[in-house]
Amino acid sequence: MKKFAFTLAALSIALAGCNDNSTSDAAKKPTANTAEKPAETIVLKVAHFWPPTALAQKKVLEPWCEKIASESNKQLSCQFYPAMQLGGTPPQLIDQVIDGVADIVFTLPGYTAGRFPSMEVMELPFLAKGAENGSRVAWEIYEQYGKKDFENVKPLAFNIHDRGQIHNNKHPITTVADLQGLKMRAPTRLTNKFLAAMGASPVNIPMPGLADALSKGVIDGYILPWEVVPTMKLHEMTKYHSEINPPQPGLYSTLFTIAMNKQKYESLPDNLKAVIDKNSGADFSA
Repeated sequence: MKKFAFTLAALSIALAGCNDNSTSDAAKKPTANTAEKPAETIVLKVAHFWPPTALAQKKVLEPWCEKIASESNKQLSCQFYPAMQLGGTPPQLIDQVIDGVADIVFTLPGYTAGRFPSMEVMELPFLAKGAENGSRVAWEIYEQYGKKDFENVKPLAFNIHDRGQIHNNKHPITTVADLQGLKMRAPTRLTNKFLAAMGASPVNIPMPGLADALSKGVIDGYILPWEVVPTMKLHEMTKYHSEINPPQPGLYSTLFTIAMNKQKYESLPDNLKAVIDKNSGADFSA
């Protein structure tokens, strides 16, 4: 009888030990509540003054955003705000990115005349022969001379457009004298000075207001590269186009920048900063 009681007691202890091990193993297994959660996506607000169909968004910003999304395993993404959807006017874009209204902007430093003098050299007439090489030069100038001017933002790219040409509704332009007295729209301080030196009357109108000003006769013409004209449908309301073609240097250039809010960049974890850095600079500029 004692032997039977001892056997039962031993069996109970063994079963209890099995139950304890089972409970311990189960406690070690992760549950749905304790499993590691995927990192949240950081959405970057990207603003510019062009319509959403413009080459600047379709051929530059959208591919760039797709690339950083892929390389960050979708931890980075973009939300676009074209045509000044965040409010304000094109000259205010640079302050919007400084103040954090937008995380990234695509704009012209020359919209705020005299604020970024180190880079205005890129807008001198007859300087650049092409957009790609000129854009690489622009990044080099920023690296050597422009960092103080842009210390309040994180520049991602500097670029110039393709060869600027003359478009107007009065008559063909074949000599400098043909520009005399024409009311011409130009984008920046230096291009306005250039037109004035050739006898035209420069008119300062931001890009979104150009088509309206041309259709109402507020201006006689404008200087722009061909790449921008179809975006604004300006070819439908312009009679004469005058070109300066290779091997001659371009008539003029306008400098653009893609800039990021400095605090937004610094708030990113190191791996996402590396993605932004990898996709910035001379190659992105060109």
